[in-house]
Amino acid sequence: MAQAIEQFVPDGATVAMGVALEPLIPFAAGHEIIRQGRRDLELVGPISDSLFDQLIGAGCVRRVTAAWVGNVSEGLGHCYRRACEQQVPGPLEVHDHSNFSISLALWAAAWNVPSLPTRTLLGSDILHTNPDLSAIDGLVHVKAVRPDVTIVHVQRADELGRAHAWGPLGISEEAGLAAGRVVISCEELVDSSVTLSDPNRILFPETKVVAVVPEPGGAHPSPVQGFFKRDHAFHREYAERSRTVEGFEAWLRQWVLDVPDRAEYLKHVEVDSLRITRSLPSVPADFGYE
Repeated sequence: MAQAIEQFVPDGATVAMGVALEPLIPFAAGHEIIRQGRRDLELVGPISDSLFDQLIGAGCVRRVTAAWVGNVSEGLGHCYRRACEQQVPGPLEVHDHSNFSISLALWAAAWNVPSLPTRTLLGSDILHTNPDLSAIDGLVHVKAVRPDVTIVHVQRADELGRAHAWGPLGISEEAGLAAGRVVISCEELVDSSVTLSDPNRILFPETKVVAVVPEPGGAHPSPVQGFFKRDHAFHREYAERSRTVEGFEAWLRQWVLDVPDRAEYLKHVEVDSLRITRSLPSVPADFGYE
């Protein structure tokens, strides 16, 4: 992961992360961004879970283009709130979206059009805070958002970048297609015969993928369908400790700065209690054509 972040996530980049809503959040990649001291990033996503909050608290972020920054069970991110209200650890620019409008912004970029129309934001205060939204003739025009890189975590991928993910995918497809490049971390690195056996599940054209990183547990504490349950206790602990700057900084040292990689990180997590133990495979699809 360190090499992928070093090569493809420079200072000042626009990075889409956490695009599957609650599951498959690429925490391992985000923590590596923090360890490498990236600065002036623009983060793009829907409900970003606590990953955006951690990157903001670590001083990596200049702008958030997102629907929300926080955790679905613990509420608004404390680092995000401090940055907005007190400019701690620094000023933060916010381009508000809804979960739907950020999807439209990414689809516009994927389809190479300047904007896409909707009516869903009419009457919303979001129109007054985001310069990339404009109401004209009863429609809201959502300007395209083009990430430099989209980072996703998936269940499996082959070395050429054919990725399979299942469960809730949020806006993963449009985020990958909109971006200049895609970095994938995966629970399992598999042979291409596995990914090509189910071609409809492949998320992105492999030509968009610049790095595939085997990173088991790379989404902890978020859930990964078929692999890991959500670590509710870990989320609660982060929310409580990040209420103060001192608490957040201590948490950051313990779980990110003093941890060299995800393998060492997982040694301090009760992984076995989170593993999915009941198998529930889908019925195979028949792709025969002769």
